[in-house]
Amino acid sequence: MMLSACVYEPEQFVESETNTKTSEVSGLFIVNEGKQICNPSMSQDTVNYPASMLWLNFGGTLKVNAPDSIYTVTKAVQHDRLSVSDTAGNVLWYLMRDTDAGDCQFQDPEWSTHPNYIVSLRAFDAKKSKTCENLDYGLFAVRVTDKKKFFFYDKDISEFATPHLWVDPAVVPDTSAKESTVQGFFGTDQVRLVYVNKKDQIVFVDFAAGGVKKAKTLKKPADVDGWMMDSPMISPDGNFVVYNMINSSMTGWKSFIQELSEDSKPIEIEKTAGMISEPVQPHWFKFGTRLFVVWAEFPQGKQYVNKEDLSDVSVQDGSAGRTAMREVSLAAGAPSDLAFVWLSDVIELAPIPMIGGRSPDGRFLSTGANYGYLLELP
Repeated sequence: MMLSACVYEPEQFVESETNTKTSEVSGLFIVNEGKQICNPSMSQDTVNYPASMLWLNFGGTLKVNAPDSIYTVTKAVQHDRLSVSDTAGNVLWYLMRDTDAGDCQFQDPEWSTHPNYIVSLRAFDAKKSKTCENLDYGLFAVRVTDKKKFFFYDKDISEFATPHLWVDPAVVPDTSAKESTVQGFFGTDQVRLVYVNKKDQIVFVDFAAGGVKKAKTLKKPADVDGWMMDSPMISPDGNFVVYNMINSSMTGWKSFIQELSEDSKPIEIEKTAGMISEPVQPHWFKFGTRLFVVWAEFPQGKQYVNKEDLSDVSVQDGSAGRTAMREVSLAAGAPSDLAFVWLSDVIELAPIPMIGGRSPDGRFLSTGANYGYLLELP
């Protein structure tokens, strides 16, 4: 079962009688209190959606403040909407599945490098049955401002694809342009897409260099046969990815950095002194001209799925895991000794594990699984 893909059938989470506990970690806010969420992704829009996170729901009741009558909080169907909510539990933005168009569910949503775009999978029944038992997947981007979609693929995508999208953050789309093309929808052809295919390879699509027809696959790391490729994330400059490889029990993992090139070699982010484990769920974080990799760590033998109530003071000492980061320098196309250089030691951000990345202003982290949280950093 994979948290980031959120395609597993998790153990039923039983809500405790008291969900709000005294917390020694200040600035910890519960998202969808007492209810499971997955695919936590920190908002990349600090103007319209500050201190907020994108997430995918399970079925049942949602404990959030609905923005309107369409966003029902009772009898939600698993993965039937994408939600963006803030530290007060308010849903600020959402996208409901379109059952009339054959939508069965969403999967693997992730905020792109551009604040106005989110990428996700759309599941549909391959036999056009309303029972949604024979699922196939397409891969699309949604423009946050108007909720219009652009499909990169309409079928034959893996349910474990965990896509990520790079769009030049400076681009402002022309809403009068022809939206059936990449140039029209995004306002530029400087668009790059990565996802994991059914052969467990990272696929790299550069829409300024041939697009889908000239997609490339990256070389896989050695000595991880049978492990699952997971959650590639494109760097702010569009030239590198970070990603996980996870074993079948989800108790072992490795993380890698790799240039977006057919000939590039994966570089493992190695465990160093003081780390709880190898890093998992790495994300890029750029602050000014400085670039970092942010990741989570979990105690040996535990799954990287966060099952702890992180608001409980008893697990806020690192016993449930922690969040860390390290500054890095990258240079695409450079010799190997210059292409990748660590510029600092590992820095602890929080004594609890947060797997959903850091906001562009550096102020917030997000996470999800049995519980969802936003954490305001001091």
